[in-house]
Amino acid sequence: MAGIKKGSLVKVVQEKLEGSLEAKASDARLPSYLFDSKGEIVDLNDEYALVQFYVPTPNVWLRLDQLEEL
Repeated sequence: MAGIKKGSLVKVVQEKLEGSLEAKASDARLPSYLFDSKGEIVDLNDEYALVQFYVPTPNVWLRLDQLEEL
């Protein structure tokens, strides 16, 4: 995780997102773009990253351990 910083390209690790508190806080049907496309980190804090996907959707906060740097 130490390599993830603003501007990093990432993908969501499906196994770590499914069943998580973040996944339970929204629609149970996670959209496929989360797992099929890359995103860019636009902001960070200690545990979370704000990810912008290259599809017309709002940015989303995800835990750093749910992301894998590309």
